[in-house]
Amino acid sequence: MVDVTEEEMDNPTFKRDTVLSDVHLHCPNKRHLMVRLNAVGQPVFLSYFKLIWNTEDSASEKHEATTEREHQYRSGDELCDKDRNNLKKERELNSEGVEALLDDDGDLEVVRRPRSASDLEAEDLLRDRVYPVILMKAKEDAFEDEEKECTCSDVVKIEHTMATPLEDVGKQVWRAAFLLADYILFIRDTFRCCSVLELGGGTGITSIIMGTVAKRVYCTDVGEDLLAMCEQNVALNKHLMEPGRGEVKVKELDWLKDEFCTDPEAPYSWSDEEIADLHDHCTVIMAADVFYDDDLTDALFRTLYRITHNLRNSCTVYLALEKRLNFTLRHMDVTCEAYSHFRNTLHDLENLQDRKMKYTVEPVKLDFCQFLIYERIEQL
Repeated sequence: MVDVTEEEMDNPTFKRDTVLSDVHLHCPNKRHLMVRLNAVGQPVFLSYFKLIWNTEDSASEKHEATTEREHQYRSGDELCDKDRNNLKKERELNSEGVEALLDDDGDLEVVRRPRSASDLEAEDLLRDRVYPVILMKAKEDAFEDEEKECTCSDVVKIEHTMATPLEDVGKQVWRAAFLLADYILFIRDTFRCCSVLELGGGTGITSIIMGTVAKRVYCTDVGEDLLAMCEQNVALNKHLMEPGRGEVKVKELDWLKDEFCTDPEAPYSWSDEEIADLHDHCTVIMAADVFYDDDLTDALFRTLYRITHNLRNSCTVYLALEKRLNFTLRHMDVTCEAYSHFRNTLHDLENLQDRKMKYTVEPVKLDFCQFLIYERIEQL
């Protein structure tokens, strides 16, 4: 984490190799999201992502909050005209089940409704907005303060950066990770007591969500600084996993190497017992937004093939990604080469002639409920 001056915050600089996730563009307070970028040394953000579970609970909480505000108004000697008008408008809006969201200029903010979440339709525009909290280096006890303020069972806290070079994209939060997290929560009974491996876990948000239902999750990636960030996020959200006694272990797994890291001097290495546990009990492998480089895609599928070959049980692999469209001079058209390469490699795996293993591929329709606030676009 770094100190950020006002001048630096208001003058962001984008470099040619900067890669930016647009997950946070769904939030309205862009000044606090876009201006503290890689020009000031990749400052670290702590964002709260609210899980949306039950419409009745949300409506009840909103009614109680409105009732409390009415009581505060009435306790005064006299209602001013402005307060009276505001209260009248709030009652009218709440009676219709919609809350007006206005920006600083008084213009109406339009909140997009999640796709095909039929049982959440009544709550679509009542959802709480989620804003990042910017941590400064001087606040050494910042995490302690945040833990005291927010240990809710419906809030995920993630430490991350906002804009990075390509090699550090794992430190950002990406939309496909939310999509996979949604799917995990939608079919969470499927993962009860499972042992799970995540490839390219990044900040760890998907593994953390999986840890709320699974028995054990091995969240893997490369880079000591990234793994340390991921481990910090697991610690920040341990309260979410305690009810189900789930466990998330952060480990190094380099797709460009043929073996697990077992060096006892390495901070995120594997023990022989953990490797044996993975091979004996893992039944689920998952990865989100890791298909952006052809060489890394090839390396991931080689790793996937090697690991599944050594598993004692059959395994289901869940892959989530966002198709990123680009105009290329080579094709003189809008293309998605990374996605095309992924599909070709997936097709090769499905048609692999292997007497020991058989792989089948099945697409998942995006008609399941949305539990996290993000824009579920068509390219997911």
